[in-house]
Amino acid sequence: MTKISERGRILPASPIRKLAPLAENAKRNGIKVHHLNIGQPDLPTPEIALQELSKINRKTLEYSPSEGFLSLRERMAEYYKTLGAELSPSEIIITTGASEALLFGFMACMNEGDEMIITEPAYANYHSFAQMAGIKVTPLISKIENGFALPDIADFEALITPKTKAVLICNPNNPTGCTYSESELLKICELVKKYDLWLFADEVYREFFYSAEPHFSALKLAEIEQNVIVCDSFSKRYSECGIRVGALISRNKELLATVLKYCQARLSPPLLGQILAEVSFDAPASYLENVYNEYIERRNLLINGLNDIDGVFSPLPNGAFYTIAELPIDDCDKFCAWLLSDFSYEGQTVMLAPASGFYSNPENGKNQVRIAYVLEKEELKKALKVLEMGLKKYNSNENNF
Repeated sequence: MTKISERGRILPASPIRKLAPLAENAKRNGIKVHHLNIGQPDLPTPEIALQELSKINRKTLEYSPSEGFLSLRERMAEYYKTLGAELSPSEIIITTGASEALLFGFMACMNEGDEMIITEPAYANYHSFAQMAGIKVTPLISKIENGFALPDIADFEALITPKTKAVLICNPNNPTGCTYSESELLKICELVKKYDLWLFADEVYREFFYSAEPHFSALKLAEIEQNVIVCDSFSKRYSECGIRVGALISRNKELLATVLKYCQARLSPPLLGQILAEVSFDAPASYLENVYNEYIERRNLLINGLNDIDGVFSPLPNGAFYTIAELPIDDCDKFCAWLLSDFSYEGQTVMLAPASGFYSNPENGKNQVRIAYVLEKEELKKALKVLEMGLKKYNSNENNF
């Protein structure tokens, strides 16, 4: 009998999407599901992009260049200049979302069996991409007690072996919302330089940085500019997840030439997505300002509401639109499934992402969940009430689990 590959068999299911069938069943039964499980913003895409979509007048939807349209890469270079990073369009490759940038970057920089240090909890797909590329993830655990702050550099150094080839950071962080300062980036710079490592920096949530000091991009680490690979995306910045346009940015010409070979093998990034991405740069400054302020208000409402629930703790995230919350439960996977399959309050329930899926060892996130504050404030208030009632019911004598 034919068998599925071992590679495919051991690839983990998405902790963000694996409960989707239960959510769909709840909806079929007339229950309103508050989706706090996935980073899908509910805020509108810039009007200028939607208008562009309606007036695209092409007779043929052709392939684009494998590295993406030059005009888009020129606009991106202008954008990075405003961040203090001088780049040529040739140092930017357009990808099918930041996901493809990460996967192609891993495959270009590391061989099968190489190791990469990642702070955890971490975006679950980092592990999937690493596994697809045959790379071993070496986890470094950050703690909820100190807001998931970057671990000491000595802790990174203790994990380095002859097979360690890269460090990956996400700033601001998904799933914790933690942010890393310029001084912390400079310490990582010294580590990368000392051991000649690659530094992957996922900066998709750059525009949502709520710390007092401004975001410091890894592109500004001049001493290791040949080692830095930044991954970016239009998905969250402009509420354009569905256009699937991201980018890999590097000043290392050999790396770029290698990544381009992978890009040529997949032919081209999304044509229509690139058109919309490029015009999104012309959205008024008020667009991002309003989005930024809205997320701060949602964050404050959510974190205050969570910490007012008996037994719940969440640190205040300083970036992105996620938090990891600790709940008074024994098994987050079981609880999140139960909310969808066996519980409702006033015809509503909530969908959360079990944090176990954001750790290499799921035991580390056994009583934690990731919550995305991507619902408008009145809906967040309702979701918090539903969660509070769900926890009471789950932990009561009525719960026979």
